[in-house]
Amino acid sequence: MALEQVNSIIKSIDSGQIAPIYALMGEEPYYIDVISQYIEDRVLSEAEKGFNQIVLYGRDTKVEEVIEHAKRFPMMSQRQVIIIKEAQDLSRTIEQLADYAAAPQPTTVLVLCYKYKKLDARKKLLKAIKAKGVVFESNKLYDNQIPEWIKKVLLGRGRHIAPKAAQMLADFLGNDLSKINKELEKLSIVISQSQEIDAALIEEHVGISKDYNNFELQSAIAKGDKVRAFAIAQYFANNPKNHPVVMTIALLYNFYSKLLLYHSLSDKSIAPKVLGINPYFVKEYQTAAQIYPMKRVSAIIASIRQIDMKSKGLGTVPLAPKDLLQELLLAIFN
Repeated sequence: MALEQVNSIIKSIDSGQIAPIYALMGEEPYYIDVISQYIEDRVLSEAEKGFNQIVLYGRDTKVEEVIEHAKRFPMMSQRQVIIIKEAQDLSRTIEQLADYAAAPQPTTVLVLCYKYKKLDARKKLLKAIKAKGVVFESNKLYDNQIPEWIKKVLLGRGRHIAPKAAQMLADFLGNDLSKINKELEKLSIVISQSQEIDAALIEEHVGISKDYNNFELQSAIAKGDKVRAFAIAQYFANNPKNHPVVMTIALLYNFYSKLLLYHSLSDKSIAPKVLGINPYFVKEYQTAAQIYPMKRVSAIIASIRQIDMKSKGLGTVPLAPKDLLQELLLAIFN
């Protein structure tokens, strides 16, 4: 949804429908940066920017100064642009903008980049911006939404990625969209547009082993392949920096939680939607369900929780990653 909203805002700007005030807020900073940078780059020409574009930072300015700048008229330009980065640092006084937002200067484009937080919907400022401008809320994506996000971003660039490759990237890079986007930009440069981005290309250009990664560990466990699973765990133990045990624990907890949910479905055809997975991976859950009955899955989830606590040193002496991984697999396969 966020990607569609961003595209809609950008199209409006390109068509000349530019709002006098934008509130860009929420936990995910990536889209806030995308929109604010687009406004900074595109609304004014290079010749106009010198006198009519101001970038301020919340920690270094006051609301009174923002209002003073916003009420000025542009010089030799149709409009002026004022961008307030890190506007969340003005959280104690930002409501003082409410009166200005209710009657904004039509020749000013005021952009509030309010990261990691949200303006209070009950108060006057946000209500005024909704009435006169644009409000964009950037929510953090869940881990299971990242592969689909990768796919959509690449499709927007005329690229295609295999489901396994998208999952590998998501497992390796986490849910930091800015970090992921940098890798996608790199892949778009070094890989021919006619090529589908597959696991081998990810290994070559990103540095993720196509044989020793969390995706392959989950696959081995789903198939009940103990030898393969322990071999991957040994690789992880020898490369703890690239394969932190906390990520492996989180991934397997997520897998078995979904497997438990899969067991509970009377209509397995709705599994992709309910589990939030690509249909490509349903077969993996079908196979795992035959190996791990529901009662066993519940016991494994309980063991993973205990191992997670040990990984954080809660109630015990912290264990080495190698020992944690071994205990994790023993809990699964015993």
